[in-house]
Order: sequence, then C-alpha cells, then structure tokens
Amino acid sequence: MAGVSPQPEQGRGVQSGNGPGLVWRRSGGSVGSGAEQSSGGAHKAMAGNGERVESWTSTLRAEQHAMDLGAELGPADPAAYTMRRPIPEPMPADRHGPARIIALANQKGGVGKTTSTINLGAALAEYGRKVLLVDFDPQGALSVGLGVNPHNLDLSVYNLLMQDDVTAEDVLIKTDVAGLHLLPANIDLSAAEIQLVNEVAREMALARVLRSVRKEYDYILIDCQPSLGLLAINALTVSHGVLIPLECEFFSLRGVALLLDTIDKVRERLNFDLELEGILATMYDSRTTHCRQVLQRVVEAFGDKVYQTVITKTVKFPESTVAGAPITTLDPASSGARNYRQLAREVIAAQAER
Repeated sequence: MAGVSPQPEQGRGVQSGNGPGLVWRRSGGSVGSGAEQSSGGAHKAMAGNGERVESWTSTLRAEQHAMDLGAELGPADPAAYTMRRPIPEPMPADRHGPARIIALANQKGGVGKTTSTINLGAALAEYGRKVLLVDFDPQGALSVGLGVNPHNLDLSVYNLLMQDDVTAEDVLIKTDVAGLHLLPANIDLSAAEIQLVNEVAREMALARVLRSVRKEYDYILIDCQPSLGLLAINALTVSHGVLIPLECEFFSLRGVALLLDTIDKVRERLNFDLELEGILATMYDSRTTHCRQVLQRVVEAFGDKVYQTVITKTVKFPESTVAGAPITTLDPASSGARNYRQLAREVIAAQAER
C-alpha cells in the first residue's frame, strides 16, 4: 500500500465531510499563521470530521433498518473488500536501521492495539527485521502479553523518560523471539503524564530516549494507551506513521474522526512528517452482517489507506496472551498467525516503496 498520505499540492490536507467517503481538500492558511486562524481551522476540521461521522452513522442505520433477512449479503471473505494487488515476499535484510517508528493508536480501547503490536512485531522479526516494541500504556498489557510481569520490573519506560542516568539498554528486555526486543511499562508510567506537564518540550520526551536506539532497529512499534493525552502525543510526535487498529464495529468507526483530528494537529504543530500509515481492520467475524457493513464502509471512506490484511476473530489471540507469547509462536499455522505475517509483508513492501 502507498506509504504517503494523500496530500494536496499546497497546504495541509484535511478531510471534507461530504458523504461517507473521504475527500481531501486544501486547507486555508499555512502552519503557524496565527492563533485565531489556527483555532478557526481546527474547528472547521473537527466540524468536518463530525459531519462525516454522522454520515457514516446515518448510512449504517439506514442499511440496518432496510435489511431484509432474505436479502443477499455482501461477500463474507474480507479480501473481497480490501484486496487490490499481490503482496510481495520481502527480500532478506542485509543491514539494519535506521528504524521506521510506527505508533499503534486508537483512543477507543479493546480494538486490538496491543495484540497487533505484539504479533506484527513478531511477524516482522520472522522476516529477519530487528524490531523494538515500546509499551507506552500504564496498564502494561504489551509487557504482560510477552510474558513480563510489570509488577516485578526494577526499571521501565517511566525511568527512561524521567531519569537522565537511565539508558534504553538498562530497560530493554530481549524476548523469546529472535530479533524482538521490548521496553516494558507498568503503572508508574501514569505518573509521567503528570510530571511531564511542567517540562520543557514535554511532547519530545519519548523522541529524546529513542534517538539513541533508532539506528539499531528496522522498526520501532509503540503501543499507545487508549486515550489522546500527553503520552499519546509523545508517541505521535516521535513517529513516522500511525497505524490505526479499527475493530469492525460501529462505535470504533465513530472514534476514528477524533483520532484523525489529533493526528492532523500533531502534523501541523509538532511533527510535519507524520503520516497515516494505514488502517487495520480487526476482530472481523464473517458470520455477522454488521462486520461486513462496517468493513465495507471503512474501505469506501479510506480507500487504499486500509490494509489489504484483515485480522479475523479467533480464540487463539486470548490464548496467546495467557501464554505470554505471540500467536506466530504459539500456533504458527493459525489464521491469526497467517494474518499478521501478511500484514508484516504489507508493512515491509510499503517501506520498500518509500
């Protein structure tokens, strides 16, 4: 898939609220053109996203009310909605670094951010890439999912952010997957959000600590907490791209607009190179009409920014969490493992095209 977000020739791309699809138009004014103008532009962008969400809502509800139990449904196979071209097998890596940094973010919880971070990282490592996973959620779910007890950590991402004498090497944990490393987190990280408020360049705290390790990895994946607070802004500021896991469910679809607003503001004010890496449909259940409708609506709205890979729902994911291992290790032949290997091939192919 293309790695560059759709941008106009001049100015910043914002989404228009005309209909369920995304129409990119040129935004009036330039970056840093004054408080009143920036505020007005932000309000217009948010209003446009709000209109688009209401359009999605109205369309889905109309389809729901008009649904005839005997009517022909859309295809059950998610590839019928997303597949556009063959995904090439990745070439072996002859060197490592500098890393592409990708934040997995969605302010709605339970959409598959942590599961996707673990399993995409493991799949990339299977293809010979060196991967660093950053647990940036005080709940420490990423650490738990890789078999690390967050309560037993002497050092975590919190210490890395707040103590100048702690280095990434002091905190880093090597997982059981070759080439896959982890910067773990625990509840201490919640204090960092408060303590960073009075710091100079508080949005750049994570960028400062990752600068020294970027050259050692091919990919750095950041598992963000389900909010749009200061920790999430730190993740977006240091990242090259944002991967949005989107559950094939109505409320998850509505939450995307707010996240797009936040990405837009970070791109305008803090990280001019931030891209929408892609939207990953997760928890797809082909047996339900609702999942098919939501997936179809997402593809109509975002086009080729939706990954061709769709993560189907399977009981193997919670089982792998309990086991503290990626699904690619626990059950290599499962549909979930195949899904994430395909996603890894897409991510690598997109990077090769840049």
